[in-house]
Amino acid sequence: MTIDLATFERGRKYKGHYRRDLKAVQIRLKHIQVAYIVHGRAAIVMFEGWDAAGKGGIIQRLTARWDPRNYEVWPIAAPSDEEKKHSFLWRFRRRLPRAGDIAVFDRSWYGRVLVERVEAFATPEEWDRGYGEINAFEAKLVEGGTTLLKLFVHVSRAEQDKRLRARLTNPWKRWKTGLDDYRNRDKRPAYLAAMHDMFARTDTAIAPWHVIDGNDKKAARIAALTWIADRLEEGAPMDPPALDPAVEKVAREALG
Repeated sequence: MTIDLATFERGRKYKGHYRRDLKAVQIRLKHIQVAYIVHGRAAIVMFEGWDAAGKGGIIQRLTARWDPRNYEVWPIAAPSDEEKKHSFLWRFRRRLPRAGDIAVFDRSWYGRVLVERVEAFATPEEWDRGYGEINAFEAKLVEGGTTLLKLFVHVSRAEQDKRLRARLTNPWKRWKTGLDDYRNRDKRPAYLAAMHDMFARTDTAIAPWHVIDGNDKKAARIAALTWIADRLEEGAPMDPPALDPAVEKVAREALG
């Protein structure tokens, strides 16, 4: 399927009851995490998108009701000196979830074909080879039983600029911005080209992409969390766990 990011810039305001709908989908997600724990299933929820697109806000609400013992959020930055000694996928293989756990990646292995391509941190041969390496990596994950979700959060340039301004004027948001935001902004056409190539070459049947229109934050959060819940429910039986008869017997004796 061809993905054109220009079709995800409508930014329609959320029409529902935001707080009520958010609570409802978060309760769904809480039950889903329990299902993954008790059935020993693993999942990866992976986010890519523009600076200031709202990935962090979605992740905060995604994990708000999850038991911290069974999920991990991995914020991905530039590789360390140690990580540079290995294949670009090495550091991600070390962060894969165990059975019963969910891993959330705030940026991912797609840095090879996005920032590393645009900023020339990888050679053309390296990032071109990266598409096939990524597809093989993801296929192995899925074939091994891991549920893999790939989300891209998109915002228009005008909306991104509005949010970058807010990070300057609000003193409690200044920590979220830096020179990289503006270097990336200046290279938006190059990043768009890289993103469209990424979709064309890695939107596979076994690991498809899903794009979120992030221009309205509330609508984006509900859309993202609902899609995540729908897809995660496909990866584990959703019947609540049975009560262990031995536990029930002891509990009734103890509690009356």
